[in-house]
Amino acid sequence: MPVISRFFGILVFMFWRGHAPPHFHAKYGDEEVVVDIETGLVSGSMPRRGIALVQEWREMHKKELLENWRLAEQRKSLKRIEPLE
Repeated sequence: MPVISRFFGILVFMFWRGHAPPHFHAKYGDEEVVVDIETGLVSGSMPRRGIALVQEWREMHKKELLENWRLAEQRKSLKRIEPLE
């Protein structure tokens, strides 16, 4: 589970054996969500503030997230993505 970014206590990662649609996972403490890269649809639970930060970050880095998704499908190393500041 490669971590591709960290910010405000949130870990963002992707699995190499991911399934469609393109998505990433975000974990804050013991809570985890799965976020669709294109639509922002969230499944799982996390405090509202955490979800808002993850969504802001997703919007800023959608292109890089989709590039990492393609790399993951090819089982290649994923690129780090700048954190939200």
